[in-house]
Amino acid sequence: MIALTLYSRPGCHLCDEMKAVIARVVGEQAVDVTLEEVDISTDAELESRYGTEIPVLLVNGRKVAKYRVTEGELARMLRDRAGGAGKAGKAGGENL
Repeated sequence: MIALTLYSRPGCHLCDEMKAVIARVVGEQAVDVTLEEVDISTDAELESRYGTEIPVLLVNGRKVAKYRVTEGELARMLRDRAGGAGKAGKAGGENL
């Protein structure tokens, strides 16, 4: 089972874009994936930690993307984890 956690807030267009990418990629994968969406606007500590970086995506508790992730990048990350490779992902051309 692969656990995805998405830190976001209502009204965030980048968050909506990332949610759509996640939905498309997860629907195409043959792996068990859970998705927890966390609204940072309801928690002052999370707002302080992630407020300027959202959306932030974690895979199995590890931060793999912020702002944007492509379908190809996310699919590769899920395949890597499903195969036990456990390699760190990169998003948007930057190391996270």
